Amino acid sequence: MNDPLKKYRRRLRLWQNSRRLQKENRCYAAEFQRRGLGVPDDTALAAALRKNFPGLQPKDKGNLQIIAVYRHHNWENYSLAPALEKFGPVRHFDWGKPFAASSGDWQNKVKFRMNKALANTLDGWIRESRPDVIFMYVSGETLEPRILDRLREQGIPMVNLALNDKEHFVGKIRGGRAFGTKDIGRFFDLCWTSTEDALMKYCVEEARPIYLPEGANPDIHRPFDLERTIDVSFVGQRYGNRQTVVDELGRRGIRVEAYGFGWPRGPLGVEEMVRMYSRSRINLGFGGIEGHRDTFCLKGRDFEIPMSGGLYLTEHHPELENFFTPDEEILTYRDLDDLEVKIRYYLAHPDRADTVRKKGRARALACHSWEARFDRIFRIVGLLR
Repeated sequence: MNDPLKKYRRRLRLWQNSRRLQKENRCYAAEFQRRGLGVPDDTALAAALRKNFPGLQPKDKGNLQIIAVYRHHNWENYSLAPALEKFGPVRHFDWGKPFAASSGDWQNKVKFRMNKALANTLDGWIRESRPDVIFMYVSGETLEPRILDRLREQGIPMVNLALNDKEHFVGKIRGGRAFGTKDIGRFFDLCWTSTEDALMKYCVEEARPIYLPEGANPDIHRPFDLERTIDVSFVGQRYGNRQTVVDELGRRGIRVEAYGFGWPRGPLGVEEMVRMYSRSRINLGFGGIEGHRDTFCLKGRDFEIPMSGGLYLTEHHPELENFFTPDEEILTYRDLDDLEVKIRYYLAHPDRADTVRKKGRARALACHSWEARFDRIFRIVGLLR
């Protein structure tokens, strides 16, 4: 059925969401300043955790006993699991199976059953063999605070990962509870967020945050010895300004082969995706968030493409400069004209493109693996010698 008002209702929702986020950021910034709060550095985090766990005995890497709680949706078992296993045996509770995480009745029935099963399973695992750490990738939509409070009584360090605090630190609110991490952060000993400007929000909510982005798995994200037959590719969902940019580049004579949900070619499997990075002379990136003008966040592909040996050209935003040297290890663009100029330049100068590829891969391998991320987290907690 054709709905002539659908486009306008969508625009209204995006505008309302943008206004909500702006107000949320202003309120948290004002409260952060009013209380005179500060974001703790690694030294302060480690000191606080030593105080919380004075009897914790660090172990050699490979000997940690780990419980992991996350849903494998499409990338998690390819990234989180292999990295965690470098530190020791992992017992994994997948909260999406068999609880139909996408069920329309999730909030009313399924979530309750999942939380009960999680609590019972983890109680059993802890009695069977006490873990050194509990790692989670969950939100307020997933877990009830009472379950986390019950786990805290076990006296085991708990770490949570959040990858979308830019939009969803609070998120939707149902029954007075936030779907994001707002209401659950204080139950964890360390809150790992990939969103730099969410740090003050965690502090206001009396949680202990650390800023670290996603990583990549060098066993999966690696170069393939393939001929580069594609000038420009993009792998990712079709939303926001992505179609507009791809279409405009096409009008300027630059063809972009796009893959992912919403594009005519559809999504790629994991290995197909990584092969695409090697087949492409330039891998296009977008850093924006749908419905939020001039709002950016780090993406998994920011680390996966360089680690795969691809030449990465993405939207410029300040957070990228914390992890790569722009125009040396990755390429960035500020608008369509700048994007066109850089595409044409690096297509015409393959030697310079190879230099950027090599430097980007070296930086990613040295600094941006998931293993390196967990190594930093576990050392701050005091788990590793």
